[in-house]
Amino acid sequence: MEERAADFLSGGLLLEGILAVPEGAGPFPAVIVCHPHPLYGGSMDNNVVSSLCQMLTQEALAAFKFNFRGVGASQGEFDRGIGEGEDASAAISFISTFKEVDPDRVGLTGYSAGAGFALPVGSNDRRIKALVAISPPLAMFDFGFLRECPKPKLLISGSEDDFTAIDRFVAFCRSLPEPREYESIEGADHLWSRYESRLAAKVTAFFTRVL
Repeated sequence: MEERAADFLSGGLLLEGILAVPEGAGPFPAVIVCHPHPLYGGSMDNNVVSSLCQMLTQEALAAFKFNFRGVGASQGEFDRGIGEGEDASAAISFISTFKEVDPDRVGLTGYSAGAGFALPVGSNDRRIKALVAISPPLAMFDFGFLRECPKPKLLISGSEDDFTAIDRFVAFCRSLPEPREYESIEGADHLWSRYESRLAAKVTAFFTRVL
């Protein structure tokens, strides 16, 4: 695996990112991984984000993580989800420029608020072929757009999630059109401590199948 700094522009802001490329000959399918809420300590160094990127590259998928505006060395400041959506769109454009990435096989995942910021963009962007929502906070964001999304999608949450009760999560997932998958991991809460590897394995398996 090779990791490299990969800074890019979102509007007039320079954002920091890291591209991880598997060993071997590309181009590879790729997944953009969006971190949780910036105002609650979310960054691309998050435990879930880092674990997922590592597993993706182990299974021959490129992984791109980045800091939303105002996080880490990324310029700007928090923009209530509006600018963060623009950041996700810029990341989609940017990742497609790498020779190691197959632009026809790109997926997008967001963890918690990262799903709320990025998945509405990915749902409407033809360059994104599949979506994953990790611990979607259904009370904080409107994920109703997924009811009109024909792309393959996986929603995954912990049975002990602090933000979305499991019965609400399951009911929402069942309301979505095919192709869709959903899963609850018993014992995990919103932070996924000690469950990172199980989560990463399930998300990676999904993207391996559909990209």
